[in-house]
Amino acid sequence: MSSTRSGTPNWLVGHAVLVGAVFALPGLFVFFRAAQLGGDLGSTASEVVGPLGRSVLLALSVGATATALGTMLAWLVVRSDLPGRRMWRLLLVLPLVFPSFVGAAAFLTSLAPGGLLHGLIESVGLEPPRRFRGFFPAWMVLTLFTYPYVLLPVAARLRALPSSLEEGARVLGRTRLGAIRSVTLPQLRPAMLAGGLLVFLYTISDFGAVQLLGYDTLTRVIFATRLSNRGVSFLSATLLILLAVAISAWARSAGPDQLRPDERVGRFERPAEPLGSIRLVALGFVSAVALVALVAPVLSLLTWSIRGLADGRVDLGELAVPLLNTAFVGIVTAILAVVVVVPLAVVTIRHRSKVANVSSVAVTGGFAVPGIVIALSLVFWALNTPGFSFIYQTFPLLILAYVIHFGSQALGAAEIAVRAVPDEIRESGRLLTPSRWLRRRQVEFPLMRPGLASGAGLVLLSTVKELPATLLLAPIGFETLSTEIWGAYEDGFYASAGTSSIVLVALSGLLTWALVLRRA
Repeated sequence: MSSTRSGTPNWLVGHAVLVGAVFALPGLFVFFRAAQLGGDLGSTASEVVGPLGRSVLLALSVGATATALGTMLAWLVVRSDLPGRRMWRLLLVLPLVFPSFVGAAAFLTSLAPGGLLHGLIESVGLEPPRRFRGFFPAWMVLTLFTYPYVLLPVAARLRALPSSLEEGARVLGRTRLGAIRSVTLPQLRPAMLAGGLLVFLYTISDFGAVQLLGYDTLTRVIFATRLSNRGVSFLSATLLILLAVAISAWARSAGPDQLRPDERVGRFERPAEPLGSIRLVALGFVSAVALVALVAPVLSLLTWSIRGLADGRVDLGELAVPLLNTAFVGIVTAILAVVVVVPLAVVTIRHRSKVANVSSVAVTGGFAVPGIVIALSLVFWALNTPGFSFIYQTFPLLILAYVIHFGSQALGAAEIAVRAVPDEIRESGRLLTPSRWLRRRQVEFPLMRPGLASGAGLVLLSTVKELPATLLLAPIGFETLSTEIWGAYEDGFYASAGTSSIVLVALSGLLTWALVLRRA
């Protein structure tokens, strides 16, 4: 097989170029339209400077707290003797299945007079907040629903670390905490950086939560001016993309180099670390996170659903088709996204190709582009490219939008998975069998499986709750649970919205267990 001078197979370089070009399409569309509609940038700058600053502040704050929270929870459920940690592994991932606007609405309803949290706060002698809007509510809600982006890759990396690393540090005189700080955390840094980057990009592109919670960011400007002032709208979208590319490039340049071969190992079974006197404190901490991030929103949605079912306003049979459609698009997108980005991860990590690094930035930046911008750009390219108009409002175009929007989630996990295969094991595999594909299936894939499964799970969970791309690109008559929820909110049918949301949470929980936790 032909290769470049650097030893990188030509097909890998070609794949990286193609993937980078496809993922860059939405950004190119935004820049093109901004150049056409921009006009006098000086007159529009005042309208975007404030929202830009608020977007950056919110994204940095959510990224920092979600990274810290996700890392602590991952260590507790993977390494410690936390009671019921197998149960917590599932429950603590489930907040990720909430669409941001559903989670924000659930909190707003719970804090209203007569709501669940309102009554709970009053029962302990405190006064419930009168106004749940602004920076702090947006920061809290987005942190609670995004920390699993960090928890999943960090947990996968923790399972791949041998106990000998920390044991060696303890033998040299380090305390348990010192060994974790000096040995374990540096090993977790790639996973923490990848997860934190996803949280940052998710936050700056989020619209639902910040809209409901009244925090004025660039996404709200894009939505508010998309028809009345397209120059401002596309300028805001351009700033979002440039911010995403800058952060992605910085993360790749500032991130740690490839782990040394003797440290890049597969899954290890090891005894749980005893928590000792803080065992109950840790259990209370984990329980509090699950209560606020999962139980309270679910109970709020259940309240709406039970009222609708009791008076006959909700028919569960009507959700069968959206349920099947949601599961189908989620699984197809997850598989396709992993297949697309694994070769890119290989050429980036093992061959350190500059072309692959540029393509990786394009893939990562796709996550920061709002779904509605991705959908509009694909509509533009499909309708204006000769011979491709037939693809408009077809299933392949919808899946392509999903893959572009969520491919970065699979890429971060795939790069961690590639690092988990030591060079020594790859060389040993060459001695065992000359078949490249047999080596990959029997030697490399078992070591990469936890990371790939976590990446596929992240893509799946994001796909099943995606709304704007589905509304604009789905074939006529194709409905998902997210579109059902949005339609019910638009029409004021909160009982139907609550029921659809509960079904979405149940489906995502089942898929999370089957495709992420059990296989990983």
